[in-house]
This record gives sequence, structure tokens and C-alpha cells, in this order.
Amino acid sequence: QVQLVESGGGLVQPGGSLRLSCAASGFTFRWFVMSWYRQVPGKEREEVARITSSGGSTNYADTVKGRFTISRDNDKNTVYLQMNSLKPEDTAVYYCNIVLASKYEYWGQGTQVTVSS
Repeated sequence: QVQLVESGGGLVQPGGSLRLSCAASGFTFRWFVMSWYRQVPGKEREEVARITSSGGSTNYADTVKGRFTISRDNDKNTVYLQMNSLKPEDTAVYYCNIVLASKYEYWGQGTQVTVSS
């Protein structure tokens, strides 16, 4: 059974940092691309970062480029999202995502990130 469990969210002041983690199980983690998404109430879920199976290539949404860093530890079956220089507009629920066999999509339960003074 595929499971994705996010952690690390919280309340942070503008300009601060947070590190999100997503612990994965139920599939061969090292074989698959992993992504982080975020969603604000009333808006569509937005992909913010993606990392290849080896970790050798990453992609970012323009809104977070230069501030967020996605990484992974294939020995720990965990993907991370380091978020620096946080802005109020980064406030959202952040989700971990995996797509298996190009059609089976899984999400974690999400972790709330709130950027506010």
C-alpha cells in the first residue's frame, strides 16, 4: 500500500525558512520522480518542485525558483523541500506526490505552511 506522510509545516515569519519532509512507503522509492505541490483554498493545486529518481535533475515553479530546494534521500525513502525567504503568498497546504505506471496518482495528507508576522 502506497503511503506518503508529510511533516515539517508550521507558522513562520516572512523571510524565514522551513524544511518539509515526505516519508514514502509501499513502492520502490528510488525508481520514481517525486513532486511537491501546494494548494490554497479556492485555487487549483500547483506543482512547486519536482525531482528525478536519482536526484540528478530538479524543476521548480517560477514562483519559488531560487528560494526552494527539493532533494531526496533514496536510502531513507524521503523527499525534502527546503523553503527559504518565505513570503506570505507561500501560505498553503503542501502535498507530496507520486505517479506510478503513468496513471496511479497518490497524495499525502498535506502539511500546513503559514507565513505571517
